[in-house]
Amino acid sequence: MTSKETLIPDNTNNPVGASLLAKAPDQPTSSHSRAGSLPQGKTGPALEFADISLTLGRTTILDKVSFQVQPGSVHALVGPNGGGKSSLIKTLLGQMPHQGQLSLHWPGEPGTIGYVPQALEFDRGLPMTVDDFMAAMCQRRPAFLGLSKHYAGAIGEALERVGMQDKRKRRMGALSGGERQRVLLAQGLIPAPQLLVLDEPMSALDEAGIQVFERLLTDWRAAGITVLWIEHDLEAVGRLADRVTGLNRRVLFDATPQQALTPERLLTLFSTHPRSAV
Repeated sequence: MTSKETLIPDNTNNPVGASLLAKAPDQPTSSHSRAGSLPQGKTGPALEFADISLTLGRTTILDKVSFQVQPGSVHALVGPNGGGKSSLIKTLLGQMPHQGQLSLHWPGEPGTIGYVPQALEFDRGLPMTVDDFMAAMCQRRPAFLGLSKHYAGAIGEALERVGMQDKRKRRMGALSGGERQRVLLAQGLIPAPQLLVLDEPMSALDEAGIQVFERLLTDWRAAGITVLWIEHDLEAVGRLADRVTGLNRRVLFDATPQQALTPERLLTLFSTHPRSAV
């Protein structure tokens, strides 16, 4: 199958917008895409970060970051708070200006990019139910008009997969942090993505929620979806990731979990002032 390349231009400030779901350029969202219809046998894109730099004021956020993400792999980004992980994700989503070249190599036509943020806070008094939130994130029809028939089935399937089907009428602000995180995982499934970007999805999950996430991760890998995953839980990264990049303003290592998560490399990664790559 012919590979097609998408370039994320440098020096850009083109936010995805209010939606938590990003689409590849010029790629329409199909109203028939369903959460349960994972693209079996269809591999997600390869990603190439080449000398990505980002400076805000006099502060260097990213310093010539270069690494590759293999298609259909689970690739973890680890590092200290303030090390540039979320900023790098924002360059991928077109939300941050940057220097360097960021390329997506699709195996065929450009597909869908799903994004799950770390957390969202909701006013407990805000009259937005789980169904309302899913409608706002996943359909073009205004949420106050209710679920679109085209998306009702997919939304139900996604909420079932994360164990939130019985809480669809609950207000988002009344959910626990772990329950809200499960809803965020559900919205990332619609439409079925070929590239999925996860920003610390396990941070608010309880044990049951972690088991849900690990099942989803297994499904995504089996479906050939490319997953770029920011995570602080190094034990989970060691078990679940195919490859690990250590980022503290610059890349300090890029290797398999067994090679990457050694005491020496982790000490270097979490130092206040990063030393040379190990």
